[in-house]
Amino acid sequence: MAYATQADMEARFGLEELVARTDRNATGAVDATVLNRALSDADAEIDGYLATRYRLPLPTVPAVLARIACDIARYRLWEELASDEVRRRYEDARRLLEALSRGTVSLGLPADLPDDEKPGLSMAAAKSGPAPIFDRAGTGGY
Repeated sequence: MAYATQADMEARFGLEELVARTDRNATGAVDATVLNRALSDADAEIDGYLATRYRLPLPTVPAVLARIACDIARYRLWEELASDEVRRRYEDARRLLEALSRGTVSLGLPADLPDDEKPGLSMAAAKSGPAPIFDRAGTGGY
């Protein structure tokens, strides 16, 4: 699911910055391939956090996720040249995603996963399998 678009990026950061960060062939225009790769990377990062709490794809894209996707994509476009502001916005986005995945912040969507469907919370693996061979009674107190 796409959380942000080129239009969202232009509205937040301006066309000039997007051209400067994506135009690898000196055409004077936004390279949609480079920008879409950064946006796809942002989507994947967001999904990694949201999948622990929400059924994906989400029914709608909350505005906060569009902002987070833009900040992550921008950071990815700047690579090692990221300014303190770009890095801070990325780190803030990651902290918010961590809070969303822990459930301390909610998107307010009805798609929260029930506890038995949340990854890592199932006890199926712990309950399956043969009975233990060694137990307290079978080891004679050792």
